[in-house]
Amino acid sequence: MIKLIVLIVALLLIGFIAWWFFGNHATAAVDAAVSANSQDVGVEVSGGYSPSTVVLKKGVPATLTFNRKDPSSCLKQVVFPDFGINEFLPQNEAHAIPIDTSKPGEFDYACGMNMFHGKVIIK
Repeated sequence: MIKLIVLIVALLLIGFIAWWFFGNHATAAVDAAVSANSQDVGVEVSGGYSPSTVVLKKGVPATLTFNRKDPSSCLKQVVFPDFGINEFLPQNEAHAIPIDTSKPGEFDYACGMNMFHGKVIIK
């Protein structure tokens, strides 16, 4: 009986860990603040990216400004594979990254260890 309980708890724990790291966690998308000829979104880096989904207007120059509060070594780097961007984020400083908005689509980004994810949507 005890072996069955341990097995059930272990399976639940494995399922939770898989969901935590690989599950599709839906979050609200944030539209960029568009001024005359630019758009900017601030992204706080603290245990992940907030907001994790950003919507940008196609053709308007855009900047994502990351502010890393988390001291974790995993979050000290951000990688946008589709844009060829791989930059280090200084802790407790704003770090602006220009984003090419010339083509529409959904573009993922992640930390250097690919554990924390975000998305840029260009419409």
